Amino acid sequence: MSLTAWSAEQKPAAVRSSALIEDRADANFAGQFESFLGVSDDTEFLTALRACWAALWTSNARRYMAQHDLDPAGTAMAVLIQPLIAARASGGGLSETADGHMLISATWGLGTAIAQGEVVPDRIVLSRHGFVRSNEAGRKHHRETCGHGAGLAAQAVPTALARAPCLEAGQATALGRLMRKAEDIIGMPVEIEWALDDAGFKLLQARPLHVEPAHVPDEVWLKHPGLNGHPAGIGWGSGRAVVVNCECELARVAPGDILVTRVAGPALSHILPRVAGVVAELGGSTSHLASLARERGIPMVLGVLDATRRIPDGAQVAVDGVAGVVRWLA
Repeated sequence: MSLTAWSAEQKPAAVRSSALIEDRADANFAGQFESFLGVSDDTEFLTALRACWAALWTSNARRYMAQHDLDPAGTAMAVLIQPLIAARASGGGLSETADGHMLISATWGLGTAIAQGEVVPDRIVLSRHGFVRSNEAGRKHHRETCGHGAGLAAQAVPTALARAPCLEAGQATALGRLMRKAEDIIGMPVEIEWALDDAGFKLLQARPLHVEPAHVPDEVWLKHPGLNGHPAGIGWGSGRAVVVNCECELARVAPGDILVTRVAGPALSHILPRVAGVVAELGGSTSHLASLARERGIPMVLGVLDATRRIPDGAQVAVDGVAGVVRWLA
């Protein structure tokens, strides 16, 4: 949409940055640029537009580019403007996992909470033929909705609904078919973002997904205590657990450590180059940080209940990013 095409009839909208170097095999830039949801008037639109252009030069983006030997001066920033879907539910999906299935993450309302790692989404596993193998309800205690001209509004979700599945089996199967169609168009496995409104499913984005084989863990670890969560990275890693309850403690994390934290948001991307794995209490397999972990081959398990309380600080820990299990030496 051109700037002159912006009009009241097209609001509210989603305005998002899109650099010309995104979605490469070694640099997908998930969560590194800006997105603005619920933009509802000309002033907000112009502010969001300028912020999206400027996102190419933020400290987070420049740090990420430096890690991948990229220069912001050698690219350009596009801005995508989309109608904001009045989503009942939304989330992400992987058309292929390391163990040969398809995966859907789902939450109530808009998908921001999943992308930022703020909730534990539903985890739906499908066969490659689209049959639902499991539908594990998450812990979705809040949701983001459109405030109808007042931006976004965060709402508490009733306890019963927070632990209820967002999608029925037939809906999950239909979304699985859409993922396979996107896969056919791109010509390889894909990672998608989706939303469900009263008219049905909308595919918001599809990016190439590079799948690595599963790792066979050392059997000695199977004898030690473990916690289950959402497999969100790839492979297998082990190291010293560093339990972090505040970003101010990240300096304690040394190369080869396993970061154990509550929220795994994209702001932690700068620490990924030096850790052997990540464990977090919130988040799911299709969050922005999970995408970055897969890009770097870092095992990650998210949505691990009480991880910061139960995993001893300083213990030797192993993270299985395919099975979604974290174990430690007792």
